[in-house]
Amino acid sequence: MRLSLTRARWCLPLILVLIASIALTGCGSNGATGTVTLAGSTTVQPVAEKLAEAFRGPNPSIRVTVQGGGSSVGVTSCYNGIVDIGMVSREMKASEPALVTHLLGRDGIAIITHPGNPVSDLTLEQVKNIFAGEITNWNQIDASAGNHAIVVIAREEGSGTRGAFEEMVMDVPSTDKKVITAGANLFPSNGAIRTAVATTPRSIGFLSFGYLNESVKVMAVDGVLGTPENALKTGEGAYPIVRPILLVTKGEPEGAVKTFLDFCKSSEGQDVVESQGFLRVD
Repeated sequence: MRLSLTRARWCLPLILVLIASIALTGCGSNGATGTVTLAGSTTVQPVAEKLAEAFRGPNPSIRVTVQGGGSSVGVTSCYNGIVDIGMVSREMKASEPALVTHLLGRDGIAIITHPGNPVSDLTLEQVKNIFAGEITNWNQIDASAGNHAIVVIAREEGSGTRGAFEEMVMDVPSTDKKVITAGANLFPSNGAIRTAVATTPRSIGFLSFGYLNESVKVMAVDGVLGTPENALKTGEGAYPIVRPILLVTKGEPEGAVKTFLDFCKSSEGQDVVESQGFLRVD
């Protein structure tokens, strides 16, 4: 009996150490466990997926899932408790429910055209009038461009990219606003916009900086080319069409949601944001 008691005394500390070790492993490196769900802007979706991937390494006990749907879907889904975090690629609207906003980064909206288009520079007013359907032929911009109808390509209603474009270019919601022409060809995502412009001669569209590649031609606006470097400038030489990239929560975040958001705002998280073509804010 005395031998058994001695063994128990030796085993008890070991058992306690094992229990503590298991508890720490189950909680991840920072003690947080659980799931984090995101939905919303298709502009933010790819960078959110990259952030989730980078986050997984040091936080194996937190599962992050990301879905699209558009900025308006992100706001509604977050407010209704369907997801923990909404992804929004524009300013929040006064008509939308009050949510806590977390600035993830900034993004320029480039004006793009087919690579074969000889026109390379537009004023902001010309961009507005083209998308309003008031300028309909490229020869109204430059006689040397020839008699070619402008093919307007835009995002669908509810898109954060479209919402930001309407606010910054079309003057929504001012009283003298111009709406995007009913003759525009509408597409559901930035990727679809890029493909449409790249394959449609004499077309014009608007696209998040994060989706730019060599398949489309980026146009200068008021003499300033749409580049991250120019978007970071202020005053003269600054690119004029820049918007916030937001993550929104219903109330102050806690637990796994807070852990993920803290990572997104960290230097490591901002490296991911920058790698995806967006402007860091740390």
